[in-house]
Amino acid sequence: MKFMKLGSRPDTFITTEAVRSVNSEVISDLIVQVKGSRYLLHKFPLLSKCSRLQRQCSESPETSQHQIVQLPDFPGGIEAFELCAKFCYGITITLSAYNIVAARCAAEYLQMTEDVEKGNLIYKLEVFFNSCILSGWKDSIVTLQITKSFPLWSEDLGITSRCIENIASKVLAHPSKVNLSRTYSRRGPRDDISCNESESRRYNKGSSKVWWAEDLAELSIDLYWRSMIAIKSGGKVPASVIGDALRVYASRWLPNISKYANHEKHVVHDQSESDSIGKHRLLLESIISLLPAEKGAVSCSFLLKLLKAANILKASCSSKMELARRVGLQLEDASVNDLLIPCVSHTCDTIYDVDVVITILQQFMLQVQSPPTSPLRRKGDFERRRSRSAENIDLEFQESRRSSSASHSSKLKVAKLVDGYLQEIASDTNLPLSKFITIAEAIPEFARLDHDDLYKAIDIYLKGHPGLNKSERKRLCRILDCKKLSMDVCMHAAQNELLPLRVVVQVLFFEQARTAMSGGHVTELPSNIKALLANHDDTAKTSASFNKAKMIPVDDQWSNASGLKSPKSNISTLKMKLAEDDDLDEHNADEIGKSSRIRALCVLPNRPKKMFSKLWSNSRSSVASEKN
Repeated sequence: MKFMKLGSRPDTFITTEAVRSVNSEVISDLIVQVKGSRYLLHKFPLLSKCSRLQRQCSESPETSQHQIVQLPDFPGGIEAFELCAKFCYGITITLSAYNIVAARCAAEYLQMTEDVEKGNLIYKLEVFFNSCILSGWKDSIVTLQITKSFPLWSEDLGITSRCIENIASKVLAHPSKVNLSRTYSRRGPRDDISCNESESRRYNKGSSKVWWAEDLAELSIDLYWRSMIAIKSGGKVPASVIGDALRVYASRWLPNISKYANHEKHVVHDQSESDSIGKHRLLLESIISLLPAEKGAVSCSFLLKLLKAANILKASCSSKMELARRVGLQLEDASVNDLLIPCVSHTCDTIYDVDVVITILQQFMLQVQSPPTSPLRRKGDFERRRSRSAENIDLEFQESRRSSSASHSSKLKVAKLVDGYLQEIASDTNLPLSKFITIAEAIPEFARLDHDDLYKAIDIYLKGHPGLNKSERKRLCRILDCKKLSMDVCMHAAQNELLPLRVVVQVLFFEQARTAMSGGHVTELPSNIKALLANHDDTAKTSASFNKAKMIPVDDQWSNASGLKSPKSNISTLKMKLAEDDDLDEHNADEIGKSSRIRALCVLPNRPKKMFSKLWSNSRSSVASEKN
């Protein structure tokens, strides 16, 4: 750190009965009062260098041995005044980045200019500031921090703006060209809501491109914001480096945000805590405004941590929406834990804020909509009319195809993420069924290669909400595609008493059909389904009468394992029975959906239909007999 010494005389200031004076044989003739402190000094050394004191002494008549001058609003207080007074007496003073701002403001207040005396204090301070302070990195940072204590004076004198411009120029320059006297390494405890600690460790081991981030993190938010704006306007620092610097700053100034919220909707009780929340809110919104526009400049995990903090600190809706939009751009990089954002609103009964996740998913789907691709040209025509414009079109087409492929891959990743998120929130007893279904249906059907994770989420929701009626359980299970369940999940679903019977039978049907089409042996039915389908001979009678009415030949019938005849047209009978059941249970609300599912089942190959014709008929007959 640079410093400068002025004067050569020893310090002769003494304190006597709370009065500061100069140990001198000459009797003092001037009393200066600075913010409650009194100084017994001499007119000649002070008035010869301070134009303001000259004017005030000339305006106030001498009424006694001592002329009194009042300086109630002196910038920098008694320390700064004594520094200027010692300079007037020729006493040695030491200037550095820690006191140059106060000394410069005090000298300006006393008007210690060149017009009063050549080589006055203002001139010497300006030379030291421009040649030494601004040439060093740490000196510039410290000086900029000190300006916070003298905001108006520092702005008027241009100290703040010069420090910011100097810091920005050093960041834009190569680190080897910067005089780095020392870097800060103070680090306190971190909170996972503000910044990922692992990311901070990665930063410390990272490239020298972010050598300045930790030092700038010591600045207050207003000075930091202005410095970052100056750095970004230079256009030389990559967006990823700006993102790293913002993450370091958030880690420094947003600790322990979680203390402001809990699952019981924390209420602020005192004014000091309310002021603290307000300061953190302003800081957070300033960080959000500095986020680079480029995708991937900051990690999705960091964005979601900012969103958690925004939720807790009750940031503005525009800030939350901006974060949700940015998260939607790179949602495929998020984790389930990142999406578990605490709900702190008094109008929200759920543990986690599912509304903001719905908004993120909507933003994601808007961002991944890829443009339609044009059809491929025939190779012969393409080769015959090859030109530069044709090459450009081909490159654009290939780029479009790559974008479409990346979009499809993102949807596959997000689908797994959504299913994992649903499993985490499904046990919340206050989670409405409509929001659960909205989140599940936010991702297109093709994005889920299997429905195993979705089934697990549905099973957790059913266990956590035992009060669901039959209609609601059917509505919930309608988002499940039984054809995409693995064998292990099918085995679990077949014995799951919480699922509607229609879903259980549908699971069995597709599993048996899949086994039959692959040429394997049909697996034995679970014991609970066997018990449900046992001893119902009325089904065979109904089937025989139905076959007679439909005039179906006996050759088209086939024998099952028990020796009973079951016609192919029992699928039609099943469809009518399920339609009737839906009419009774749901008052025609779900008739179209049920019929469409049955039609989907009826397009399967004949053998699986035969295999399950008796199974479905018997199951419905058993339910009817139990009701009677």
